Amino acid sequence: MNDTRILGVHGRRVWDSRGRPTVEAEARLTGGAAGRAIAPAGASTGSGEAIELRDGGTRLGGRDVQRAVAAINGEIAAALTGRDAADQAAIDRALIDLDGTPQKRRLGGNALVAVSMAALHAAANAAGRPLYAHLLGDAASAVMPLPEIQIFGGGAHAGRRVDIQDFMIVAPEARNFDQALEWTAEVYRAAGELMAERGLMQGVADEGGFWPAFDSNEAALDMLIRAIERAGFTPGQEIAISLDIAASEFHENGLYRLARDGRTLDSDGMAEMLIGWLDKYPIVSIEDPFGEDDAEGLRRFTAAVGDRVQIVGDDFLVTNAERVKNAAAIGACNAVLVKPNQAGTVTETKAALDAARSAGWGAIVSARSGETEDVTIVHLAVGWGAGQLKVGSFARSERMAKWNEALRIEEALGSRARFAGKASLKPGSATRR
Repeated sequence: MNDTRILGVHGRRVWDSRGRPTVEAEARLTGGAAGRAIAPAGASTGSGEAIELRDGGTRLGGRDVQRAVAAINGEIAAALTGRDAADQAAIDRALIDLDGTPQKRRLGGNALVAVSMAALHAAANAAGRPLYAHLLGDAASAVMPLPEIQIFGGGAHAGRRVDIQDFMIVAPEARNFDQALEWTAEVYRAAGELMAERGLMQGVADEGGFWPAFDSNEAALDMLIRAIERAGFTPGQEIAISLDIAASEFHENGLYRLARDGRTLDSDGMAEMLIGWLDKYPIVSIEDPFGEDDAEGLRRFTAAVGDRVQIVGDDFLVTNAERVKNAAAIGACNAVLVKPNQAGTVTETKAALDAARSAGWGAIVSARSGETEDVTIVHLAVGWGAGQLKVGSFARSERMAKWNEALRIEEALGSRARFAGKASLKPGSATRR
């Protein structure tokens, strides 16, 4: 199976974790190997990310993907047939040029990312190696990422019952990935017990975390501390807190409107609130603490606390290498969230990660709220040595498929595996290969 020329590309409609249509692509090679991948979908999205191609109209709420599937089976298949899947950069350049728009609007970011990842899988299969090993090449060791796992969901992922989107934990003192998951399972179980005892459970959020009925945003932090303690851990030692503020979701006309708290804050007020939380709680990472168009607020916040907390750009950076470089130049953020479907191709995704490394930043490979059983991002996190991995909560099969895949990879690596742990959270600690 050494012939890596593309024999054909096929697209189909499949379904994501919210029961919405999405795109799956298969790439078949002349030598007999094949690869398959599925595009995820986000709920809170940055304005600069690759744009999905949806059908519109009334069918399936306008979310059907027949046009994107047709693009794969038509133009994209014709353009890629005969090309070498082992040359990922050339495959992705062909996709970008074929689409011809800055945000993949014409053929759809969902179509392009599915095909790009499918070609990558096909090349790995042709080489007879799992994708992570294909990406690692001859590296003597591999970094197992620190998992960042949601306990409570909010914002766009949970009916905006609280404003903050993700209340998460990390286990920086764990010995390995397996132990990090075990500790998380204990905290997740304890949180569920506490929620049930206090009658605060509303259901399950999009990413598998508990959908809470808290009276304030800070009440979620207090409950998270109680859950960590009930599970037998010391907050800030074995287990620490990570937040995704997703501030663009409630930022308008220069103001931040926290509906759950009944507060409206300007940029300085938002910073004051968050710094107060940093002083009170063992928070080690904050994602999108300011709106995507509030670069100055983000710059000032990074200058104030960037030496003691990871400040992650998601909507602000949208997995775009140039945006990462520009943010680094002005001193905004010290880590990037890496989402392949934001960029639209594997090559552009890797470029954003490389830009973060060049800036001395950390990196988190991330799933989306609308996910599937696809585990590509786990292999990317390990194969690229990203250091951190975020796929949602410790429940729902589309999430657990990814955590479990990482366990398999850690076992397969054996003594070659190095757990990123707390080192991945330090500014300037981006893992290099």
